[in-house]
Amino acid sequence: MKTELVVARYRENLNWLRNTPREIEKIVYDKSGEPFSLSSPDEFRHVALPNIGREAHSYLHHIVENYDSLADITVFAQGKPFDHAFDFHQTLRQIAREGFSQDFRWLGHIIDTDTHDGSRLFATWSKNQGHERLDLDGFHRALFGCDGPTEYTFVLGGQFVVSKTKLLSRPLDFWRNALHVAQSFPDAAHCYERSWDKVFATVGISPQFLAGRKTVYLKPIREKSHN
Repeated sequence: MKTELVVARYRENLNWLRNTPREIEKIVYDKSGEPFSLSSPDEFRHVALPNIGREAHSYLHHIVENYDSLADITVFAQGKPFDHAFDFHQTLRQIAREGFSQDFRWLGHIIDTDTHDGSRLFATWSKNQGHERLDLDGFHRALFGCDGPTEYTFVLGGQFVVSKTKLLSRPLDFWRNALHVAQSFPDAAHCYERSWDKVFATVGISPQFLAGRKTVYLKPIREKSHN
């Protein structure tokens, strides 16, 4: 069973890749625009991409370009995955050792919920100083051709594991359109972050587990020291 790790990099240090299981193949999509040298050519594949669309564009580019040769299991991660998934190395080792029996699994420790216009999370996000809304309604129509839900529950960070079976359940034309949306729709990456389970036509988080909760911390969150 082939497992591949797809990393969406900007300028992050990738030394952590040296501690990942050798049996997991790695490919880095790099949007830094800087010269890049590998300590070992066999360590991982490197593909330069234009700096557009954030990690969603990198992920979708990988799916479109490799649709006929996708790995049985693909782990999609950012250049610094540990900010949102503290046990990322442990997860990779477990997948290398035991495989992956699910079709899809979010990777991360904070479950949160945004509204269809982004008013709950996106508009109050510290980096969104203009308090703009997020047009998840328009995004959903552009991607699926129909109206979306009133709320989007997801795991922060835009990182996940997905099976080849689940990826191939969507035709290549769907993924080509999804890649176009990633390049053309305003704030598409933030929309995708909230929607990957819907993109893969699966239930990412069980309503029974949520039990009506909007936010769930799966691990204790420690405040960073300012000293």
